[in-house]
Amino acid sequence: MKPRARGQAARRGPPPDGGYGWFIVFSCFLVFGLTFGVIKSFGVFYVEIHHYFATTATGSSWITSIAVATIHIGAPVGAALGERFSHRSVVILGGLLSSVGMVAGAFSQNLVHLYITVGFITGFGYALTWTPTVTMLGWYFDQRRPMANALASTGECLITFILTPLFQLLVDHYSWRGAMLVQGAIQLNLCVCGALLRPLTAPARAPPPLRDSEAEEAEEEVEEEEEEEVEAPASATMKLNMDSDVKAVSKNDADLDGESESCCADSDVRRYADYTLVADVHFVVYSLFGVFAALGFFAPALFLVPYARTRGLDEYEAAMLVSLSAVLDLVGRVVFGWVANLRLAKTTVRQLTASVLALGTVLLMCPLAATFGQLAAFCMAYGLTYGATVSTHITVLAEVVGAERLGSAIGFFMLIRSSGGLLGPPIAGFFIDKMSDYGTGFLMAGVALIVSALFLLLLDQMSRRGRGLNSKGDSMHPKSKKEGEELNKWTNVCQKDGKGLEQDV
Repeated sequence: MKPRARGQAARRGPPPDGGYGWFIVFSCFLVFGLTFGVIKSFGVFYVEIHHYFATTATGSSWITSIAVATIHIGAPVGAALGERFSHRSVVILGGLLSSVGMVAGAFSQNLVHLYITVGFITGFGYALTWTPTVTMLGWYFDQRRPMANALASTGECLITFILTPLFQLLVDHYSWRGAMLVQGAIQLNLCVCGALLRPLTAPARAPPPLRDSEAEEAEEEVEEEEEEEVEAPASATMKLNMDSDVKAVSKNDADLDGESESCCADSDVRRYADYTLVADVHFVVYSLFGVFAALGFFAPALFLVPYARTRGLDEYEAAMLVSLSAVLDLVGRVVFGWVANLRLAKTTVRQLTASVLALGTVLLMCPLAATFGQLAAFCMAYGLTYGATVSTHITVLAEVVGAERLGSAIGFFMLIRSSGGLLGPPIAGFFIDKMSDYGTGFLMAGVALIVSALFLLLLDQMSRRGRGLNSKGDSMHPKSKKEGEELNKWTNVCQKDGKGLEQDV
């Protein structure tokens, strides 16, 4: 990976809202599926690992928790490396790391080995892959950004739909170790996703040609400079005075150079990781939403298969529930992403708030489901509301911080949200071990999501108050303009009267 020169920023052109951007959507589609889709399908491995190592629900859930937390914590690193080198090379490196981690995990002898390989190494590879791809998707789309994000995120659904029964089939034929080896080979497709990331650069502009008069002036300046170089100093005294002046000026220049270097260093840091985001109140509130939402996002997918097994379903029926949820997840992402693109709601934040509240309510109803039909209905409702939530949360983040800071915002948002992703499954596992019921894990996730919606309500109120102040300022503007016109009118009258008095005098 060849680094860019210091202070050199990649010149980006305007978002094309199409064209090659659809290849970026396809790349992001695969990245979503081969990262978070694999995590959602890991429930098949969870059951086998839980029995193989004879551990608790909490101990087994740490594998997914560490992977999710590493994705979140490593997101700023992925964003910074993408700015420093290139998004394409960073994504390819992430694909290699995720494959190495999964293959190494197949030879693990205890849970600690799985924590390091599948949890940390594969999770860090996902971080280097996911963040630069989503950032570039935001650069390629503006007006169609909600639809592009929704289409890209459907990769998580479709690949989850495919991988869950495939993993179960591989586990039955080759054990969980052989299935993990095959999964390591599949992860290499992330390198292909990185190869599709073509930088969005602005066309270089040629300098305008000089007019004849400008060319003559340039020739005269060159001649004057040559004459000045030939002339010698007038006297030695003048030379000494000039030397002293030069020393003083050089000292001032050195101070200015030091200040400019510090400013350049600060601008370089902000280009790679815009730390000023942590001072943005709207971004902080949205990040708090992300923390509590992450507590409930990942636990249901991990515990759905073992919960169905405790209700008397066989392994393929349990895998079918995950696939059914993925299908409705796909429908929710496409439909509600299209709704967000139509701008039917006054703000996308309100649409996200409604979907989060609906998702939390559905999770609270999970313990009521006991038969296959009831669990299927629950999975359909869960998939639909989950898709509605995921299809808009990146769009809301772009509206909060702007497209120019989206790369750093995704990194810091994932970093702050990492605590929720790390603690969510283990907390759910703790309640499961204490109550000996997988349904309590879904209750915990539902409560966390409903609490997260409160921060979205707060963000909406803050945004409405800000828009109210702006509209108030706009309403005052015509009045000040009118007063300015009247003032200019009286000024012209006074000038005319003054000229008349001068002529009389």
